[in-house]
Amino acid sequence: MAELSQQQKAYELFRRYEGNPILTPESWPYPVNAVFNPGAVKLNTEILLLVRVEDMRGFSHLTVARSADGLTDWEIDPAPTLEADQSSREEKWGLEDPRIIWLEEQKQFGITYTSFSEGGPVVSLAITKNFRTFARLGALLPPEDKDACLLPRRIKGRFALIHRPIVRGEAHMWISFSPDLKHWGDHRLLIPTRSAYWDCHRVGLACQPIETPQGWMLFYHGVRSTTAGQIYRVGLALLDLEEPWRVRRRSDEWVLGPREIYERIGDVGGVVFPTGAIVHKETNQLNLYYGAADSTVAVATANLSDCIDYIMSCPETEE
Repeated sequence: MAELSQQQKAYELFRRYEGNPILTPESWPYPVNAVFNPGAVKLNTEILLLVRVEDMRGFSHLTVARSADGLTDWEIDPAPTLEADQSSREEKWGLEDPRIIWLEEQKQFGITYTSFSEGGPVVSLAITKNFRTFARLGALLPPEDKDACLLPRRIKGRFALIHRPIVRGEAHMWISFSPDLKHWGDHRLLIPTRSAYWDCHRVGLACQPIETPQGWMLFYHGVRSTTAGQIYRVGLALLDLEEPWRVRRRSDEWVLGPREIYERIGDVGGVVFPTGAIVHKETNQLNLYYGAADSTVAVATANLSDCIDYIMSCPETEE
């Protein structure tokens, strides 16, 4: 049998769950416009999603949904789990797009999310042990900044944050470092947009980085603007394990893009936007949770080893 081409490998990497979308506005215990872009974590024996929920004013908050298998029988909190502090200038117009990691040093979960301040979107941090009570640590970097997540452990004594500021009107991914989660510096361009490619107009972090022996596996979204609107697709990159500012490999192809009706039609059509991932160690299955058309939550699955094999087959990035 002929070896699969890189494009065929990319196309076949993920399979959509046949029960998609797994969460919809109709699922919610209170009236909402849309549910999408969830952070994901395994908590005890359950899969927990921290879902972005848009209300009928157009503002967003975060609500927890739990499931034993991460696919069905979701138990949704009866009221918003984490809402904007209306007295705070940082969170004046809502909270969006959480990413979740376990901070080993703090023995707590770290949640990076976008909060909308008077000056624009900023990256904020909250920590929690139980997803019922939260300590807000505030904004990490000035606006305009989005699509952020911490690495779960220090790198050479410092915390690392992957994020997407707007610099000179350009939307590239950056990495920054901090000794204490408060003061950030050593800012470095990480993954730029690529002219003429599917990710030519904007890139940003998708789900939380996944640590593997080969490096930090990074899913990211790429945006291409067309005459019919913007298309959000998903690519893969591999960062060096101990020097994560070094991008070792990056896929030429997207591995997941809008194809199904629920991804093409919604409040913002043509959007696949992952913000959470779960790796089932016993089966090596990767569940990638994403917002579909800014309206519902869906999930696609892959074998983690297949993802590693695919990215390792991509050309090495020139330093």
